[in-house]
Amino acid sequence: METIRIATTPFEGQRPGTSGLRKKVKVFQQPGYLENFVQSILDTLPELRGGSLVVGGDGRYFNREAIQVILRLAAANGVRRLIVGRGGLFSTPAVSCVIRKYKTQGGIVLSASHNPGGPDEDFGIKFNSANGGPAPESVTDAIFARTKTIDRYLTLDTPPVDLDQPGVCTLGETEIEIIDPVRDYADLMEALFDFDAIHHLFNSGHFQMRFDAMHAITGPYAIEILENRLGAAPGTVMNGVPLEDFGGGHPDPNLAHAQELVALTHGSDGLDFGAASDGDGDRNMILGRNCFVTPSDSLAILAANAHLLPGYRQGIRGIARSMPTSQAANRVADFLGIECFETPTGWKFFGNLLDAGRITLCGEESFGTGSDHVREKDGLWAVLFWLNLLAVRQQSVAEILTDHWRRFGRNFYTRHDYEGVDLEAAEGLVDHLRRLLPDLPGRQLGAETVSYADDFAYTDPIDGSVSERQGIRIGFASGARIVYRLSGTGTSGATLRVYLEYFEPNPALHQRDTQDAMRPLVLIARELAQIETRTGRTEPDVVT
Repeated sequence: METIRIATTPFEGQRPGTSGLRKKVKVFQQPGYLENFVQSILDTLPELRGGSLVVGGDGRYFNREAIQVILRLAAANGVRRLIVGRGGLFSTPAVSCVIRKYKTQGGIVLSASHNPGGPDEDFGIKFNSANGGPAPESVTDAIFARTKTIDRYLTLDTPPVDLDQPGVCTLGETEIEIIDPVRDYADLMEALFDFDAIHHLFNSGHFQMRFDAMHAITGPYAIEILENRLGAAPGTVMNGVPLEDFGGGHPDPNLAHAQELVALTHGSDGLDFGAASDGDGDRNMILGRNCFVTPSDSLAILAANAHLLPGYRQGIRGIARSMPTSQAANRVADFLGIECFETPTGWKFFGNLLDAGRITLCGEESFGTGSDHVREKDGLWAVLFWLNLLAVRQQSVAEILTDHWRRFGRNFYTRHDYEGVDLEAAEGLVDHLRRLLPDLPGRQLGAETVSYADDFAYTDPIDGSVSERQGIRIGFASGARIVYRLSGTGTSGATLRVYLEYFEPNPALHQRDTQDAMRPLVLIARELAQIETRTGRTEPDVVT
């Protein structure tokens, strides 16, 4: 089969962000746009020639067409074996699982994570390395450099591969195996958790739950694991069929976008447990009856209780959290006598720590939690962890949360997102804060005294690489913090995220409403950054 060489010219702006390259679908549909980026991956990573590659995505609009392009380019560039999820589907943590299980040279994940899907919405692509995790900055920088000089891509002129028929076929000299996208991942979950205990919980007659798959990728995974293997009642999984446009919804598991599920947990007869995952399956939201567990608290609670579960019976080696995530996990690490690392936002920063055996659990405030079982955050894993914990401790979500705060104190925490902000205005706001930093320590802001103020920089303790300008941190003598950061997960404008944290050691004050407790800090954050003046926004778009 003859390889076809197509002349091309570079496209502007193909720099991968924290989770790959994300743009509107119509951008990716431009002739040569996807081809240029995929060819740049293949040119940058010579180990893929003669190697194996996993390919799959979250099923959003353009997923199938993109996979056909990738298969033809991979075959033309000498990739020996391609492992593809049936229907072109794979959750992001499942891609990591399959890369690691079959020892491939990497994987290509097609997703824009929690962003909306559809013809006028978002699409994304990223490369995961042989460890199963997102490519490090050295690799993504090299891919980007290649996109700026590329002058040709290699492909084949072949009919589409049947993605729905399990089995092995060939494309030129390349073997393509279409596999069940769920089985390997589900088997791994069964090895980590006590499925018998969770099955007993489901069949106790005293426990009701729902899992909202948000018409995204985790639907098939949750149905197989929760309903088929664990015996949860049919219908436990809501919105379980993946749709190209996620049913017109926003597949972001938070209080604003999963309101149907949240409503089911309210009231005296509300669900005992509610959970949701996002577009590509790597995020999670945990709810109890009349109770929301912040991702920061979730990470800390899982760390404090990991020894109760089969996969972590020997204890944990360390914890890592992204810088904007609350310091609740630090308090658990101190109690356990283990290391706790503060990294920039982006799961790739956890990879070196996991590979070096320095940490077992890691998490981000943006609804991502994970462990050393894969190299991605893992939404369904976190849900199963909580279910196993509920089964073992025989307590409600609220009781576990309250007990944890009583032991370690409560880190009140909230995040305010200002979405679609004019990019120039957002960058001007951050520059304004940077100019203030040297003069802030010792300054009185409201009732708080600034103890430190910086633009967070991270030196990787494993490879010594340095990542600068990762977010503005302002810490106060009371232990409170304000963090400002421009997000890299959107496809238009800028998202300004403001993270606020306040530590309360007194159990008598732990049940205060979060937004009431945080109001003084919110006012400080808005005034200091001149948010309304600089962005025109009087209120955030999303509060979590």
